[in-house]
Amino acid sequence: MLLSATPPPGPRPAQQVRLYEEAARHRGLTPPRTHPLASITWLGPAASNPALAYRVSGDPAHLAESLRWIEAAVRLPHWGRAHMPDHDLDAGWLLHHLSLAHRWIGDELPDGVRALLRYKLLLQGRRMYEFAVASEGRWWSSSYWQNHNWICYAGLATAGYVLGKEEWTERAKDNLGTVLDLMPEDGSHAEGVVYWRYGVPFLAIHLDLLQEVEGIDWWGRGGFLANTFRYRLHQLAPGFAFNVDHGDCHDRRSGHSAGLYYRLAAQYGIPQAQWLGDLASGELLWQEAAESGVRPGILPEAYLEYLWYDPSVSAARPTETRAFFPDLGLLAARTGWGDDATLVSFKASPGGGHKAWETSAKHRAELGWETLDQGHHHPDSGSFVLVSQGAFLAVDEGYSNRKRAAHHNLLLVDGQGYADEDRYHVYKDIPYERQARQRDVLAGPGCGWAHATAEIAAMYDPALGVRRLDRTLVFTPSGRLVLLDLAEADAEREWTFLLQTDRPTEARPDGGRLIRSGAASALVRQFAPLDASVVSEATEVEANPASSTPELRLARTLHTLRATTARAADALFLTAIVPDAAPASVEQVVCAQGQGVTFGEETVLLSPVARRIRNPAVSADAAAVLLGADGSAPYVVAATRLELDGRVLLDVPEPYTGKVG
Repeated sequence: MLLSATPPPGPRPAQQVRLYEEAARHRGLTPPRTHPLASITWLGPAASNPALAYRVSGDPAHLAESLRWIEAAVRLPHWGRAHMPDHDLDAGWLLHHLSLAHRWIGDELPDGVRALLRYKLLLQGRRMYEFAVASEGRWWSSSYWQNHNWICYAGLATAGYVLGKEEWTERAKDNLGTVLDLMPEDGSHAEGVVYWRYGVPFLAIHLDLLQEVEGIDWWGRGGFLANTFRYRLHQLAPGFAFNVDHGDCHDRRSGHSAGLYYRLAAQYGIPQAQWLGDLASGELLWQEAAESGVRPGILPEAYLEYLWYDPSVSAARPTETRAFFPDLGLLAARTGWGDDATLVSFKASPGGGHKAWETSAKHRAELGWETLDQGHHHPDSGSFVLVSQGAFLAVDEGYSNRKRAAHHNLLLVDGQGYADEDRYHVYKDIPYERQARQRDVLAGPGCGWAHATAEIAAMYDPALGVRRLDRTLVFTPSGRLVLLDLAEADAEREWTFLLQTDRPTEARPDGGRLIRSGAASALVRQFAPLDASVVSEATEVEANPASSTPELRLARTLHTLRATTARAADALFLTAIVPDAAPASVEQVVCAQGQGVTFGEETVLLSPVARRIRNPAVSADAAAVLLGADGSAPYVVAATRLELDGRVLLDVPEPYTGKVG
């Protein structure tokens, strides 16, 4: 599709309008005569979009516009200035886009410009190729789970196919095969949504080129591409405009790639991807473009939207409300997809996810290579994000250069977060055994409840002697949260519960706290410990998200609620968070064994370690018993026996998770 500029058959009027608008968007700008200090990735699509528009329309104005930007780009002695000139993202982007322009309109260019463009592509491609060979085992050349790898190799492959440089395309193809084999089958991505939308389109670009030129279909290889739309979908906030910002996220807007949605919809027959592509390229387009902090952004993808849109694919609004991605330990649950719905996203895994952590350790041991670049990963295992009533209530830090557990909804031990944190590559060179994980997950289709327990004790400094730090999160069918944190150490420690919000929480007469964000609100009730010291303070976070644009700075103020225990060898935090809390009641359930919270018609009973729950109505050997409205069947987690109001509903030899009855 890409090299031949041939889209799937059928009408595409909206995509054609998008292409023509994008082709003309820079007409009022003067191309740079010298390399600016900032990134020049945008120069590539400034040339390729009008080139494709000329192919489609024959309008000479589009040809002239593409020529302006081609001439500007090829006269720059280097592609990239502030960071790794000729060897990184600027060069990768321009190799891809200017190679497409060469293929699409090369015969229409003046002889001198055509010759200069070909020479420049050969020069830059050789520089990129030689760097990739020389740096193998270091940085992006072998960073298989990282957007720089995907973009630079896709750019090299595009140039190689256009110029007939087989050594370039073969090296890029070998890398692509490795990437597809090593990416998680569940489609999740540890760099987060923003770098998903920035990098994954280039995997699809490379697959498109490989299939078109060599007839090799790797779209099914490894499973990542087939499942990654589902990951992206479940990291959407209700209402579809904003994204959950686990990992490095410049903002909550920079998440959509309509072109990629269309390609995945066409390749795998995903109607929800087609529907979301239409929404992202239509109703959401200009606000995303205006508010996104990632450049070049969504507008330059017009060429992909035009070439990848298949009008024969049906479109359907998403309906699935529960999902778990085991590689990243990511649980996502929501009450619905409307603007006022409630969503929680809860994660815990080793750095990069299980597959990347395991495989990169083998690369290090067997090859001496560092293949897992972790600059965009956060010390956030056990943390969660809560969105409700159209607002973010429990929030993530977004982007930082000095990453700390204290910037997340986590726990501190003697005021300390994760071992070896407070740096950019927060998981680099740490022991293999320092891994977090999720267990006891309930998130099946049609299940109104969601449950998981994050094990995070291994992430803290061994000198603290933390034997256990388990966080259990339950999301009820009505969108209420229950958190149970169990902590144990070899010596007495101060244990601190953190909750991050966009505005300071407000103290209530009953001892609870109120989260407000615009018209949205949530009640926070902490039933244990009763003697915690509670303070609210501002936490400043700063980052430079683009080494190619050193003057760019992002700054954000979090408001951190801190509840700290007296010194003790063990601690228990039992917390309920009730969105839109005005009509809701929330009370602790008195249990002889286990812990419980009731919201009236919904009751959560937990015993994630001992797995024994006893109160006047319930006797269970289980990690959790979840009771809904009268008449609804209970759900259990890791249960072997459940007796409810004197009736035995479950008695099995092996632990069972799911609906009872």
